[in-house]
Amino acid sequence: MPIPNSLTHVSARLTIPISALFSEGSSIFVAQTAANRKKLDNVWVREENIEFLADYIMKTVGDPGFGICHGTRRGKEQEWFIKHLGCEVIGTEISDTATDFPHTIQWDFHEVKSEWVDSTGFIYSNSLDHSYDPDKCLNAWMSCLSPNGVCIIEHSSGHERAHEVDPFGAHISQMPSLILAWGRGKFSVREILDAPARKDSLKYMKYIIIQRI
Repeated sequence: MPIPNSLTHVSARLTIPISALFSEGSSIFVAQTAANRKKLDNVWVREENIEFLADYIMKTVGDPGFGICHGTRRGKEQEWFIKHLGCEVIGTEISDTATDFPHTIQWDFHEVKSEWVDSTGFIYSNSLDHSYDPDKCLNAWMSCLSPNGVCIIEHSSGHERAHEVDPFGAHISQMPSLILAWGRGKFSVREILDAPARKDSLKYMKYIIIQRI
């Protein structure tokens, strides 16, 4: 099935136009900030899975030196990556609650700090579904990676349906083709791993490993 140029088509569902501004006061900013506050005591990520990924990173990349976790809410991802990798890891979170948690900055993950570019050993996120423009978002993340770095996208059956808070949704079977299209010859899927642990409510949980070509 060919991948359409606009993600407003059926192959990947967006509930708002790609041109929407992800700025303070916009509907998506307000919705995601409210959702963050409502779910602040919930921890989606599991340490068992982060330990598994840390081991994978060490075997694939070696010492990553520096890593970024995007869309981290309470910041458990970076806490556990620091524990199991022993390197500097920061998290980003769009909500103003970001600064309440260690190693976390308030940041729109569609944007890039110059010091991250070509200097990041790994990027991890379970929040690509929060993106209003996953093409722009993933290209921003991939620009940060060191030459042998990896971008790890957690994707589960819970990431299939788009709505106001999670404006991007796609089935796991669509993701490799979408990522290849977004990469435009610059990056692609290296492999897809099964998560060691997942919630009973999920049909599947995968880790999509993306590298530069």
